[in-house]
Amino acid sequence: MILNRASPVIAYFFTSFPKATETFLQREIIAMKAHGVQLQLFSLWGGGGTFRGLPVVRFPKWRLLTLLWMIPYESWRRPEVLRQLLHGLITRRPPSWLNFWENMLGAGFACLFAGFFRKTPPTHIHATWGGAPATAAWLLWRLDGHRYSAAAHAYDIYEHGGDWWLREKLEHAAFIHTSTQMGQLALIERGLKADHIHCIRRGLDRMPVMKTLRAAREPLRLLCVARLVEKKGLQHQLRIHAALRAAGVPCEARIVGDGPLRPELERLAGQLGVAASVIFVGQVPHYEVWNQLNWADALLHTGVIAPSGDRDGLPNVIPEAMSIGTLVVTSPVAATTEAVTDMVTGLVVPVTSTAAWVEALRRLARDDALAEFLRREARRWVEENFDAHKNAERLLAEFDRVMGES
Repeated sequence: MILNRASPVIAYFFTSFPKATETFLQREIIAMKAHGVQLQLFSLWGGGGTFRGLPVVRFPKWRLLTLLWMIPYESWRRPEVLRQLLHGLITRRPPSWLNFWENMLGAGFACLFAGFFRKTPPTHIHATWGGAPATAAWLLWRLDGHRYSAAAHAYDIYEHGGDWWLREKLEHAAFIHTSTQMGQLALIERGLKADHIHCIRRGLDRMPVMKTLRAAREPLRLLCVARLVEKKGLQHQLRIHAALRAAGVPCEARIVGDGPLRPELERLAGQLGVAASVIFVGQVPHYEVWNQLNWADALLHTGVIAPSGDRDGLPNVIPEAMSIGTLVVTSPVAATTEAVTDMVTGLVVPVTSTAAWVEALRRLARDDALAEFLRREARRWVEENFDAHKNAERLLAEFDRVMGES
């Protein structure tokens, strides 16, 4: 599908773009560009430069100083907007200081770029997150009527109970994009209109060649790709590795990623006696993640609900593993089971049952027929549900619809 243009332009708002850990957003832009969409890319925090030949406008933070006179100016133009914001600041508490400053960043961007968008208005604005990008899009709509859509994902919905102004920002969006059914249902439960919320998954811009099943899977090669944060449940995963060792199941394990819990996890690995068999690889470029998936027999995901309420949606590495032929074993937390159906496209095991994990992994090491069946069905799911170009067409259809209504 190619938009007929004289010529509509979609302005994409990101928190940071491009960002190494958010390849799903890069794939969305690649697919949109392949469909002939004219894009403007704005990064509110990090990133910048160019991406696939497209300039990425990075918000220069020094410009926040100009809010000293821009806020009075915009307040004079739209005093009712200022009144609403001040009332909200006085009557509600932000869920965290981080979320407070995320929203302030979005507000600052909107105020300082309002003049730019008045002079060269895009046909449509799309905020890729429910935090700072959605705040910016919402305020630009309040200030000058720019039509916008917004995405809301697990972090926006669940971290500390969800983003500070999430409902206000989403209820006025032309449509809401979420990438999991879990997120869709959570937003409906918060009172947002069901027909405005579209579950459109992310995807791969190309399907990799599926590797062959390794004939002798002992020692079993186990991989985890995750940020080292609470919601990944990596303490449980280290205990699973210790249980495998105690049960005499030979395995090699790699944990790819970095984060604040790394020192604690490395200490725990030593205490459990698995430090020699579990390698903390650290953060690597995304092409190296594919090399690690090619090495592994199975990808482990031990996700939990963090004390803050944060949890995963559907981590992109799960369908990536499924696409290349790496078996997936996951906990049943969050949206992972939207892709991994137990005994169909992978195995689903309660994260606290180390005995069940040992049995599941022992079976994958020895049962070729089961492993091949799971691999084949997993690849089928990815081809049907996780093609970035097909999913971009669905998202593009929503853009076409709302731009046609304006």
